[in-house]
Amino acid sequence: MTAERLSPTAYELKEGQEYVPLISQGSGPPIPEITIKAVLSGILLGILFGAANTYLGLKAGLTISTSIPVAVLTVVVFRALGLFGRTHTILEANMSQTIGSASSSVASGVLFTIPALFMWGLTPAWRQLTLLAMSGGLIGVLAMIPLRRYLIRREHGKLPYPEGLACAEVLVAARAGSRQASAVFWGLGIGIFFMILTDGLKVVAGKFKLALPFKAELAASVSPALVGVGYILGIRVASVMVAGGLISALILIPGIHLWGAERTLPVFPEQELLIGEMSTHQIWNRYVRYIGAGAVAMAGILTLIRSIPTMVESFRLGLSHIKSTAAAAVDRADLDLSFRTVIAFIVAIVLVLTFVPGILGYIDSPAVRGFAAVLAVVFAFFFVTVSSRIVGLVGVTSNPTSGMTIATLLGTSTIFLMMGWTDTLGKATALMVGTVVCIAASIAGDTSQDLKTGFLLGATPRLQQVGELVGVITSAGFVCLVVMLLNDNVAGGLGGEELPAPQSVLMKLVIDGVLEQNLPWLLIFIGAGIVAVAALFKLPTLAFAVGIYLPLSTMGAVFLGGLTRHLVTRRETTDESNRRREQGVLFGSGLVGGGGLAGVLLALWVALRGGEKIEGLRLGLSQPLEMGVALAAIAVLLALLRGMAVRRVD
Repeated sequence: MTAERLSPTAYELKEGQEYVPLISQGSGPPIPEITIKAVLSGILLGILFGAANTYLGLKAGLTISTSIPVAVLTVVVFRALGLFGRTHTILEANMSQTIGSASSSVASGVLFTIPALFMWGLTPAWRQLTLLAMSGGLIGVLAMIPLRRYLIRREHGKLPYPEGLACAEVLVAARAGSRQASAVFWGLGIGIFFMILTDGLKVVAGKFKLALPFKAELAASVSPALVGVGYILGIRVASVMVAGGLISALILIPGIHLWGAERTLPVFPEQELLIGEMSTHQIWNRYVRYIGAGAVAMAGILTLIRSIPTMVESFRLGLSHIKSTAAAAVDRADLDLSFRTVIAFIVAIVLVLTFVPGILGYIDSPAVRGFAAVLAVVFAFFFVTVSSRIVGLVGVTSNPTSGMTIATLLGTSTIFLMMGWTDTLGKATALMVGTVVCIAASIAGDTSQDLKTGFLLGATPRLQQVGELVGVITSAGFVCLVVMLLNDNVAGGLGGEELPAPQSVLMKLVIDGVLEQNLPWLLIFIGAGIVAVAALFKLPTLAFAVGIYLPLSTMGAVFLGGLTRHLVTRRETTDESNRRREQGVLFGSGLVGGGGLAGVLLALWVALRGGEKIEGLRLGLSQPLEMGVALAAIAVLLALLRGMAVRRVD
């Protein structure tokens, strides 16, 4: 039996109520869920958005949840197939979304950690990175399975899982005939078009700058992906992020220049140049970057500390309910992969990490690799339990994954320091432990949201869990390939000006700091102090810290997107404001996908040309004209975003 819309009990439960899923199969023939078209469309959409999110994360230090755009595009693909006489069920669409959305979580874990290997001068093989990413993703999915019955079913009405609920609403609305998918396609097309103009043909400057006295500088990037991110985040978070960027550009950089202008010797960590001789970018790279790293580390730790009560309670409740999963379930909508299967897979992963050289670090000792594998599983199990519950309260985008990873790296690096494994190989091994934990915590949050969607719709949990495993296995290799491709074919590589990879640089600094004890701690403590003050004023500390760390040009584009959302929704009724917000978010998701995909395609084009960089058309514009063209491009981009947000599609 199929209902037309979600029941009011999908949102909250009153005393004595019980949720009835949208679809109840009863005694009739089973409704198709995991079909060939569902699996293939999920894999392809996962590869698309996984690559886009990888590019975005390396450029801006953050990723977006792709469950909703993947769900929308799934319905579009299925309707296109319907033109050829094929039908689909909402559970097939949900399966495709489940498989496709897994890639973004894998991408988050990979780009938060793996680029540090390249910064250390190591050259990891694609097979090595892929197996490492698969291991983290599989552990995350498997460790969450015993918690599903408690967190998703028994805590329904208490844990909202916002993305999971929103995704269910999108699938129900799409089945009812909504045309909202057009916004995603418009965003994809426009995002690709603008990236080709800016980063490909270079007809439009990629960003514009306005030099000010004392090395201060105002700048904004002409980036559709970043503008889309700003619209998704909203005005408050975007304003906090740009405030952090303004502090770096207008206070820290000029302050360092004035303080060091008359000095006759280089100031650590710089070894050669005098501060008075440095450009704005050089001051940012050699000094402000460390202040920003301290800010991000402090923000992650504060987020983790605030989450400790939830973590402890979640872990305690999770352990207390694991035993109940051993009981056989007779209801199809309550079937999980067996606990025995979960344990067998995790043991197999630990054995692979231990006895297959090169996956978990470079140290040629099965004993060391086995010890590192056990550390990874222990940390991963704890943070999977934590992540699965936290995202139920605040959503995937607010999941403190970076804080969990920092905590893992601090613990692992301290143990490695005590064991004497302090060389580059020891650092790489510690980082890879963090990679497994980071991916596991990230994918556990996504799995929880997907299982919530399935619970609301009436899907079979066991089949969804298989779908999550498929999504991890099929996307891991492509995400790692994109990371390697961008490192080899983007100017400066990972950690450079084009792709600063801020989260990975932070993880590298954490490991270097513990194992070498050779960091400019004064700069790091300055950043930590700035964030501590921001926390006293109840600001979103992680958003503020990322703004300090990243160049102002990045934060400027994010702010413009957030400002556009504010302007198109501020004077509308609640229903109209929500409609415009949702339509704009879908369009912004398309911009992110299109911009990221175009960035990957341009890097692939450079690789195919044997490393020859794209020079563009070289129009020979003067600086004022370039600024004018860049400003005009931003104005057009914002107008398109506003127009799509206010456009009615129903």
